[in-house]
Amino acid sequence: MNWFQIKSYLKYLLKARYKKGYGLHSPFVFNLVREVFYCEHKYYAFDEVKDYCEKLKHSDIIIEPVDYGAGSVNFRKNTRKVSAMVSKSSISNKYGELLFRILVQENPKTILELGTSVGVSSLYFSLSDKRRNVYTIEGCANTAQVAKTTFEEMGCTNVNQIVGQFQDVLPDLCTQLKQLDFVFFDGHHDKVATLNYFNNCLPYAANDSVFVFDDIHWSKGMEEAWEIISSHPKVTVSIDLFQLGIVFFKKECQKQHFVVRY
Repeated sequence: MNWFQIKSYLKYLLKARYKKGYGLHSPFVFNLVREVFYCEHKYYAFDEVKDYCEKLKHSDIIIEPVDYGAGSVNFRKNTRKVSAMVSKSSISNKYGELLFRILVQENPKTILELGTSVGVSSLYFSLSDKRRNVYTIEGCANTAQVAKTTFEEMGCTNVNQIVGQFQDVLPDLCTQLKQLDFVFFDGHHDKVATLNYFNNCLPYAANDSVFVFDDIHWSKGMEEAWEIISSHPKVTVSIDLFQLGIVFFKKECQKQHFVVRY
């Protein structure tokens, strides 16, 4: 973490009043936290992803990525080792498993990911149920090639890769899919860009759709974007887990914002 993120984390700890559902008065969020966030059930796919990540951490492959986002605090060179990308930039087991459990709970038909990287988060999406279609967008062709190998070796035939900049391919893809059941925003950590992608996807959200935003406290701009998103009139429930921000559109729920210790 940089100093801004450390200060944001301390503020988060002060605000995070709910742990394991205690004190939550929303039945939907109480059940979500108790039965999904803190579920201790170990799914078979978890070990499969962990084992493959260990393999990638020993990879000697070096690529020259093209970064269309807000840059990286973990990398300064023009070349990157795949092993380092897995260790420093890919989703952690903790949050990958959380997203997996949310998918099992919410049971979306289609999943859209903005920011494939080397494909670790996509593995959690794909293996949650191979009957689901996963669409994942990556701006860098070299990085996407590594992910392609990942999907082939893990038998993730339900993953549909799209290479291109988000602003170029997202509008047409949304039109093609017609409805967005689950979206993971993890690519361009910039306030304006994040809000643009949210607004692109918003018309295609249904009552049971789930939007998840990564690194909501990555910068002041990302915190401002999260504040605007969580306050949007169509969002009824928003949950801040520090690393992730999750929003729901369920009309049967009263509009509330929660900061949950996780």
